[in-house]
Amino acid sequence: MLPDGWHLTQDIDDFLARAGDFLRSRPALHNTPLTDIEGLRTHRAAGRDAAVLGRLESGGELRAILYLTPRGRLGLTPLSAEQAGTLAAHLAGLGHAPSHVIADQDTARAFAESWQRHAGAASALFWRTHLYRLGTLTPPQPPPEGQGRIAGGEDRERVVRWCREFCADVGEQSSIDLIDAGSWDDSRFGDRHFTFWETPDGTPVSMAAATSVVGGMVRVDPVYTPARLRGRGYAGAVTVEASRAALTAGATDVVLFTDPDNRTSNALYQRIGYVHVADFAGYRFSSGAPQAG
Repeated sequence: MLPDGWHLTQDIDDFLARAGDFLRSRPALHNTPLTDIEGLRTHRAAGRDAAVLGRLESGGELRAILYLTPRGRLGLTPLSAEQAGTLAAHLAGLGHAPSHVIADQDTARAFAESWQRHAGAASALFWRTHLYRLGTLTPPQPPPEGQGRIAGGEDRERVVRWCREFCADVGEQSSIDLIDAGSWDDSRFGDRHFTFWETPDGTPVSMAAATSVVGGMVRVDPVYTPARLRGRGYAGAVTVEASRAALTAGATDVVLFTDPDNRTSNALYQRIGYVHVADFAGYRFSSGAPQAG
């Protein structure tokens, strides 16, 4: 039996052997760790820098995990305020310096407050989101004219352009930088599967992307309709098509994130069968010198 506390490693295969069942036990809630860690595994196999991965053991059971990417993203599964404080002190004592943290709302806030105490790094909220999980898929009635189509290689230019437009709409500068640098495969869109909604004449008018099935889970992300084409039901139709494709691919949990301030999108996803699960948040840290204690 391992001693209680956090156990850190850079051996991703050993980590997944020990933590895989835990991550798959709640695929909707753990959707971001599932996809991020799978991406880290792929990058590691390609010879890229290794991430730091951690498991919280207590009473012979795995209670939570963390991952810290080479770019400084710290991902956490749910922690109590006390556990978040212990983790912040542990990471600061080891000299780790995450640039930001992503987790469920309570965990992210607790860690950000603790990190400021232990590392002297102020935090700023930069991301808030609702997490939804698909219940019973309910296509919009009446549907807009047209049909769904899986995007192919010939659609790459439009897919890249629309992903960049999406990033500009939501202020996702890091992804814009990767796209503009020609590093599409390194962006968060590089491994997505894209679906279009087309009008009867074959013109794409909306797009939805989805991750591959990981741990039984697929995340639909992003959904984008050019501004001039909004308000016609295309986003709901293409989301239904992407969700149906995920179920066909074997997903048991299909999830998506929404902006809490966007009432239109929240209402839309609920109408087609998505149910609110939890709230998530991200905090960005100023540079600070880690302090032991």
